[in-house]
Amino acid sequence: MDTSPSALLRLFLPKVPFIVKIALWHSLRLPPTSSKWDLRTEITVHIIRSLLDNPVPTPLAKQQRWSLKDPGIKGQMWISKVTLPQPDEDDIGRVLVEAIDSLNDGKGIYTVPAIVPVEAEWTGYRANVHHDRPRLDLPESQHYERLMAEVSSPVTILYFHGGAHFMMDVASHRIPTSRLAQFTDGRCLSVRYRLAPQKPFPCALLDAFQAYLSLMYPPPGSFYEPVPARHIVLAGDSAGGNIALALVQLILQINRLATWKHLRFHGRLLDLPIPVPAGLAGTSAWADITRCMPSVVSNARWDYLPPPMTNDKISTFPHDEIWPTDPPRGDLYCDLSMLCHPLVSPLAAKNWMGSCPLWLGYGEEMLADEGKSVATLAAQHGATVIWEQFEAMPHCFSMIFDQLKAGRRCFKDWADFCGMVAGHAAVEGVAEIRTKGTWFAAETCQETDVDVRSLAVCSQEEVAQKMRSTAEARMQGNEGEGKIMPKL
Repeated sequence: MDTSPSALLRLFLPKVPFIVKIALWHSLRLPPTSSKWDLRTEITVHIIRSLLDNPVPTPLAKQQRWSLKDPGIKGQMWISKVTLPQPDEDDIGRVLVEAIDSLNDGKGIYTVPAIVPVEAEWTGYRANVHHDRPRLDLPESQHYERLMAEVSSPVTILYFHGGAHFMMDVASHRIPTSRLAQFTDGRCLSVRYRLAPQKPFPCALLDAFQAYLSLMYPPPGSFYEPVPARHIVLAGDSAGGNIALALVQLILQINRLATWKHLRFHGRLLDLPIPVPAGLAGTSAWADITRCMPSVVSNARWDYLPPPMTNDKISTFPHDEIWPTDPPRGDLYCDLSMLCHPLVSPLAAKNWMGSCPLWLGYGEEMLADEGKSVATLAAQHGATVIWEQFEAMPHCFSMIFDQLKAGRRCFKDWADFCGMVAGHAAVEGVAEIRTKGTWFAAETCQETDVDVRSLAVCSQEEVAQKMRSTAEARMQGNEGEGKIMPKL
């Protein structure tokens, strides 16, 4: 994103009267949120909400270009850019297709993606430097050596950025990934997966799968050593959390397929089952592309995400070089027929047996109910699940509100989980992680235990019905392009 002073001035100057109005309302305790939020939180949420739910929608290509602007590399972070080459063999693409089809109802439509090189960035914490210290002019391999010199833990976080599958980039998420590296004494590999709508499902999932295998089995010429699965944590925010959840489901499903015993990958023959990672850590993970759960409405006042769009509003959405797609497609991320597929919407997954431990952190946000359902089913299927929900907090609050006690606590717990499942203590058998749910009160973060196995607000049958009904309504009630424009 462009965070230059001139760009920020152009963005916020027209909002000054709006900011003054919100500040006045808050001081008079008029908004219902004023009892839970400080002034900075009130203003920030209202500004983000006004930008995302603009009465005059911004063309998708313009949104995407703005979100992809590189803010540069400086300060307390080591960055080593890497390209993970595609294998000569096509096994990872073929097994992906078989896994998708084995979970399909026969009606889902998608395009088989090409296997391509995947760009990524190794990210580490750079200690004892000023926040404006420029990046050293070194080859990428030497940047990696400097990064590793400050790493003291085996934790390796495979990170997928958020952005509704069509925005943002590894560059936009360097600060949170460098903080995760700092808090874990480890490192992150942040993946530049292919973005929709140009590259729809399952392109991003294939890139994630290739990156995971490349960590464990480095392609020839790589300057990093193999990373065992027991040291790898999948992590992501929002749409990145969706990709992380889908990747776990993909690994589990591939391991269930009786037709595959080996995978060819960069000249190696990899035995199945594919090792599951040490854990998955998702903050505000987007598990339901249909957006059908009750909290989408009931938690809206605490969130900045826009509600599902009306048909009238969709009809005014501007066309540009990336939208509508050619041929037309009903959703940014996938064909409407795929909305309820478990590798698109992990909320639809029916089987979490064999899953790695999960950490799921949410605010009192619009996506909370889908996270609760995933947590409940995974725990019922035997997975270790740590659930944390923070009262009155919006989407991805731990990455935005580090001045709040809730934001600091959530981010710390996010990182602590990564260290517990993949660090020295886990490998040595010292760390013991148990399923646990916690509700954190607003402002004080006072803790109340909750039962993870009964978090879900709907039964699995009710969830499936809600998802089907919403998907069918979108297919029947829309002509042309997307019925819901996600902006997560």
